[in-house]
Amino acid sequence: MLNKDLKTSENKEHLPLISLLEDTSSLPYKLEEMFLLQKQLNDSTNGKNWELGSNKFGKDINWLRCIHMEVSELIESTPWKHWKNINSEPDMSNIHVELVDIWHFLMSYILQETNVPKAVSLVNNHCIYQSVENINVKEMIKESEKLSYISLAIETGNMSKLSGIKNFIEQFFNCCKTSGLSFTWLQKLYIGKNCLNKFRQDNGYKEGTYIKEWNGREDNVVMIEIIETMQNVSFDILYEELTKSYSKYN
Repeated sequence: MLNKDLKTSENKEHLPLISLLEDTSSLPYKLEEMFLLQKQLNDSTNGKNWELGSNKFGKDINWLRCIHMEVSELIESTPWKHWKNINSEPDMSNIHVELVDIWHFLMSYILQETNVPKAVSLVNNHCIYQSVENINVKEMIKESEKLSYISLAIETGNMSKLSGIKNFIEQFFNCCKTSGLSFTWLQKLYIGKNCLNKFRQDNGYKEGTYIKEWNGREDNVVMIEIIETMQNVSFDILYEELTKSYSKYN
């Protein structure tokens, strides 16, 4: 485990707090956009009544387990093991992608229990934070694990769903803060990953025919490279760019 702090290299993610405060008027719109995109993706992938707990193929949906499993993937991107690669550095880019994956599932869980306007209202006050530049790996792991604890507490009936949602939201943004993931970059990555998820589904992901490695690089990496060139991430334009890249390499 690393004891030292890590300084993130993506300085564009860290905005002065005053800038965040000045931009608060746009937060409800940005949140609504993300929740609507998530609902559309879930409707398309799982069927119209996925909120009832199963998809159009009759497969049970467990968003709490999804969150728990993504947390484990996030931790796997850090040098947490005492017996292997103990001096390696955490993969911060992938950690941010895993946080976005958690955000997908957390939004889905919130939407399962409420509607878009209520979801926006619940999340809105938690989006103003200043992400750290110096990453403390131990703290980041501990904060991430708390998301799993909340999942298990709800699943086992030791926490109500409403209390769980409120705790989830607060803890998720704590994780973003301690991992150096700003809300601005979270939103861009979310739209990028949402678009990639839709692209995957449209190209055989569920059937097992989708090719995830594009010329030796994972599709997540290609997606991030594309959105880094975009001032404002457009779902439609990104989808077109992903189609071009996929056709080129596959």
